[in-house]
Amino acid sequence: MMKKYVFTLLIAAAIGNIKTVQAQNKAYETTVDGVKVIVQPSGNDIVEIQTIIKGGVQNYKADKMGIEAMAMAALTECGTIKHDKNAFKDQLDKVSATVDGSSNKNYATMRMNCIKSDFDIVWPLYVEALTQPRFDAKEFARIKQDAINNIKQADSQPDHAIDQLANKTAFANRDYAKDPNGTVDIVSKLTPEETKAYYQSILTRSRLVIVVVADLDKAVIEAKVKAMLGGIKQGTPFEFKKSFFRVYKNSFNAESRDLATNYVEGITSGPQPGAPDFDAFNVAMRIFANRHFLDVRTNNGLSYAPQAWFSVGQTSTARFSVSTTQPDKYIAVFDKLVDKIKTEGFKAEEVANMKVTYLTGFYYKNETNSAQAFSMASNEVLFNNWKRSLTLVDDVKKLTLEEVSDAFRKYINNIVWVYQGDPKKVNQVLYINGTLNKGDNPVSH
Repeated sequence: MMKKYVFTLLIAAAIGNIKTVQAQNKAYETTVDGVKVIVQPSGNDIVEIQTIIKGGVQNYKADKMGIEAMAMAALTECGTIKHDKNAFKDQLDKVSATVDGSSNKNYATMRMNCIKSDFDIVWPLYVEALTQPRFDAKEFARIKQDAINNIKQADSQPDHAIDQLANKTAFANRDYAKDPNGTVDIVSKLTPEETKAYYQSILTRSRLVIVVVADLDKAVIEAKVKAMLGGIKQGTPFEFKKSFFRVYKNSFNAESRDLATNYVEGITSGPQPGAPDFDAFNVAMRIFANRHFLDVRTNNGLSYAPQAWFSVGQTSTARFSVSTTQPDKYIAVFDKLVDKIKTEGFKAEEVANMKVTYLTGFYYKNETNSAQAFSMASNEVLFNNWKRSLTLVDDVKKLTLEEVSDAFRKYINNIVWVYQGDPKKVNQVLYINGTLNKGDNPVSH
């Protein structure tokens, strides 16, 4: 017990020290030609810059899933107007710098990372990739085949397959049903011309946020960004749309698959970014994940790696998953655990410990320039508040036991359940008419 107490004190001290270091290098924002630029002085010689294009899955229709991911990959993998792919890569390799693009459900990112002394070499390449991509047909065919191979490989993994089934079922006819990586059929049909046209349609100042984590003069940053934006059109006003996910009744969708075990996943509501109880629910789900693991694996031996987590985005949800040979026993354990928490709430000790554990993990993950930039970018897009990445420690410290328990009670109610495996091994009625229906507390938004 003494070791645990000392460890907790050490963690708390670490959080305090990190906060002090950040305060010495105050972050700020500036606006260049209508685009918000967020700057965090780094205190080191690394330059990390991320240009964010807001929207993600809301930017394209379901029959074009994968087009944004392909576009972002093509920016560097297909070369630029001034440099073919090999010449572009050679320039970066000479200074051990990185320029790459990616896309998720909420936004796309084009990032660069280099040492400060090489900034004037790497920045022009970065601007080229963003504003003058080549979309070379031969290189596009290569990265398209790579994308198809990756999709096929992911689809063959049961954990990925159950996630995809859960998304398609829970978010039917909604943006969040879309997979940013697309499907084999859709990606196979994409051409470099239409992908380039799509990229040009979303590369607008109205969609952009730029995050800089580096020790660069403000005047230098503003001058460089202004010159880059000269090649980017303003575009129509853009609104990042959030939607609340509500489950009106329990449901169960089974899909027969020849697997060594059975896979179960559930999805239910979660607070939207910016909601007053967002942080409380985040802590609540982390405590629940620990209890879920303890009950399902340790106490009952039903699964090797049961999971529970809070998935945050345009549409935020609580999710639970398990692979098990005894799905009916799992739902009984799950329902009993949820009922117990709803009735008794969490314990003061576990809330206090999880607040420390959560904050420690958050700040340890944000030790690098890249991680700090990612945190600021995601907070700006999802919360419209990049400063949250700097104030989170104070926000979480203020949470009370009642707030954390009440957040869990509020959102964990009806659940969309999906199942892959042997249909004979599961009694769907247990999932549809489980104990969660007793004393249901629907969320109203």
